[in-house]
Amino acid sequence: MAKNTTQHYRMKKFLSYYIPYLRLFFADMGCAVIQSATTLLLPLCISYITKNILTEPTAGALNQIYIMGAIMLALVIVHTACNLFVSYQGHVMGAFMERDVRSELFDHYQKLSFTFYDEQKTGLLMSRLTNDSLNLAELYHHGPEDIVISLLNFIGAFIILININVKLALIVVLFLPIMTVYAFYFNKKMNVALRDSLDRIADINAQVEDTLGGIRVVKSFTNEQIEKTKFAYENNRFVDSRRYGYKSESYFYEGLVAFTQLMTISVVIFGGISIVNGSLDLSDLLTFILYIGILIEPIKRFGNFTRLYQEGITGFDRIMEILETQPDIQDAANAIKLTHVQGNIEFKDVSFKYKEGYSYVLKNLSLNIKAGEYIALVGFSGVGKTTLCSLIPRFYEVDKGRILLDGKNIKNVTLSSLRRNIGIVQQETYLFAGTVLDNIRYGKLNTSKEEIIEAAKKANAHDFIVTLPEGYDTNIGQRGIKLSGGQKQRLSIARVFLKNPPIIIFDEATSSLDNTSEKAIKDSLEKLTENRTTIVIAHRLSTVRNAQKILVLTKEGIIEQGTHEELIALDGNYANLYNMQLKL
Repeated sequence: MAKNTTQHYRMKKFLSYYIPYLRLFFADMGCAVIQSATTLLLPLCISYITKNILTEPTAGALNQIYIMGAIMLALVIVHTACNLFVSYQGHVMGAFMERDVRSELFDHYQKLSFTFYDEQKTGLLMSRLTNDSLNLAELYHHGPEDIVISLLNFIGAFIILININVKLALIVVLFLPIMTVYAFYFNKKMNVALRDSLDRIADINAQVEDTLGGIRVVKSFTNEQIEKTKFAYENNRFVDSRRYGYKSESYFYEGLVAFTQLMTISVVIFGGISIVNGSLDLSDLLTFILYIGILIEPIKRFGNFTRLYQEGITGFDRIMEILETQPDIQDAANAIKLTHVQGNIEFKDVSFKYKEGYSYVLKNLSLNIKAGEYIALVGFSGVGKTTLCSLIPRFYEVDKGRILLDGKNIKNVTLSSLRRNIGIVQQETYLFAGTVLDNIRYGKLNTSKEEIIEAAKKANAHDFIVTLPEGYDTNIGQRGIKLSGGQKQRLSIARVFLKNPPIIIFDEATSSLDNTSEKAIKDSLEKLTENRTTIVIAHRLSTVRNAQKILVLTKEGIIEQGTHEELIALDGNYANLYNMQLKL
């Protein structure tokens, strides 16, 4: 029952993409109807000439031939005009619908939470957005057109065939059930092969994305051959899937061609016998054979439609699998918008694990951070420092307990207003392809160049930016590849300076900086932390000596807290960490 409900929903969703283009769709279908009508009328014109004019020519025979020639010429012009409209405007309609599907899928990607992306490969998601939507566009355009033309041509041709000779028409009918069963059988095999093929090309995309994304690591370890081997494995899997698909397609199409040829041979043989017996004349047999050609055309179109349908609907199902994936973090029905945020953050018995079956990263953690307070989180890798900070903007949802912002449960406020009030500089710096100006402006889109320059100065980035070939208008390449690690980090910090939020989270933000830059950033951080709630995660304990409170996090939770001097005097975990770093 659930499966039927899902299929019904998906069919409604599939058809919904036609709604914005109904005028164009009906114009396209109208041209398809006219195209089918002209196809059926042309053999009738030829039959009229051969049967009514040439059998017993009269004095006005030439004029009649000229008139029929003019009519057929007009039919060809109309047929060509309609065909041009269907080919051009129909494809444009399909492209529009492909755009809409792709836009909806891209929008949905941005709604999905980190938990979803933790389990997915980027290449697979890209394949949904490109290959699958492209196959869908062809189905949207050619599908209805092929169905309309095939049905009209088949029904029209069959009615005319019955009127010419019932016995010969019945011979044609005998082939149809056999052809239908044959087509249905290999159609199912094609469906399986096409789905497998789409999965394999998605795997190729994932492998390419993984290799090219880490191309510098590949080259530094001279592991090109390993990557070639991995790519060859995925590439060969794709070839194997296509081999099976081509086999099914070959049996499908060539089998239908063989059946149509047998049908034509049967009509010629039994038609010839009928002529010898005097129950059929030659002109009728000629017309019958012409309409057999028209009758065969819908069968070929059906084969084309079957291929398009399998490719398109398989791609659509793969797209729907994503669209039907609900974000596990959404606004509550009565979520309120945060205004005038002070920055009081409180963790109340918070527990969190990444997946069912995994151990808790944080368990029964309680923490109170006052508005404007500058705190530092320290501890060994893997104890949950980054996880703790990721829970505040709801990148992940807590399993137990509550997180309060200014006394409000963050589950009861809108995600956009929550995240708008939090600035984050992450451990892994990400810059977009484009200019320096564009990347800093990402922190606050509607801003002036002067504000951007000021933010860059605060982040100690201005001096190196003006030395670039085109200054702030320099294109920094994909992921900021033309910049050093420290330069990229400073641009990401400048984005947060520009955003100017009441809450700031720095996740090991100075880890990629040299000592000189680190000191400059530390000075800027201290200015930025004034009257703002600031949480800094740091491995370098020297960067957080001036924090108002330092929290030492372990697997057991927060085991120490206090100022740098207080924790050194305590001579516990923090003191051990600090002394270890001094020796390095």
